[in-house]
Amino acid sequence: MASQGVEIILGCFGLNLVGCDLVEVSPPYDTTGNTFLLAANLLFEMLCSMPGCKRAA
Repeated sequence: MASQGVEIILGCFGLNLVGCDLVEVSPPYDTTGNTFLLAANLLFEMLCSMPGCKRAA
């Protein structure tokens, strides 16, 4: 399921986006750190999909 979210975000590259949002990550309930890593990856991909970002060929 996480890979589908990343694919959706990657598909937004080239659109005229004005913002992005990640709703919540609760460290007390994330004992393994997996949610934190997924959230960090999603935010990174969101920022890389914003206008003005360049992709390597």
